[in-house]
Amino acid sequence: MQTSPFLGELIGTMVLLLLGDGVVANVVLKQTKGNSGGWIVITTGWAFAVTIAIFVAKAFGSIDAHLNPAVTLAFAVATNDYSHVIPFFTAQMLGGVLGGILVWLLYLPHWAVTPDPGDKLAVFCNSPAIRKTGPNLLSEAIATTVFILGLSGISSKALGVLATGVGPYLVGVLVWSIGLSLGGPTGYAINPARDLGPRVAHALLPIPGKGSSDWAYAWIPVAGPLIGAAVGGVLIQLFAL
Repeated sequence: MQTSPFLGELIGTMVLLLLGDGVVANVVLKQTKGNSGGWIVITTGWAFAVTIAIFVAKAFGSIDAHLNPAVTLAFAVATNDYSHVIPFFTAQMLGGVLGGILVWLLYLPHWAVTPDPGDKLAVFCNSPAIRKTGPNLLSEAIATTVFILGLSGISSKALGVLATGVGPYLVGVLVWSIGLSLGGPTGYAINPARDLGPRVAHALLPIPGKGSSDWAYAWIPVAGPLIGAAVGGVLIQLFAL
């Protein structure tokens, strides 16, 4: 089977969610080795997940390794080239669903011994610390704009050519920084596929005592990052970053 950009985005996003949601599962589900590990463990695990997923996406054929509809949209806006939007969005969303399913399988015995439906949902998707539509949407938009500008800075010609293989590590540091500094209000989705794909998996999977998939909130981790991405894309275009 040949590699391709579509396959790279799909497999890369699947690995991103397997490792990213996996660290959340390790921290919040009961009777795991990492139970109650805390926010530092979660943000660190997500940073590593992004780094590894970028390498995987590139290996499977996606040189761009967006793994995120917000990134795809931002660079489409910045370059006026929208050719990747539909195929990448599709691959990323499918990868998100598959990643959520793999986390469910990996932690299979732990769902029944975790009593809180909110903890089970938290493995798959985001929820706000304080539920306020405007501030929640703004939080996701700002965090995503910072993410896009950070990505642009990492690849900026003004800094010279990076040594081969360094870029994914810097992106991991960027995600780690955003998680630690900006993740408190909403859990920093900054990626519609990261939230919506696993949320769909949560809705479909036979998880004991899982409760609601919280669809009333689900639009915010999609709309907020896309708004932030558009803003970031416009800034990249205006300042030729």
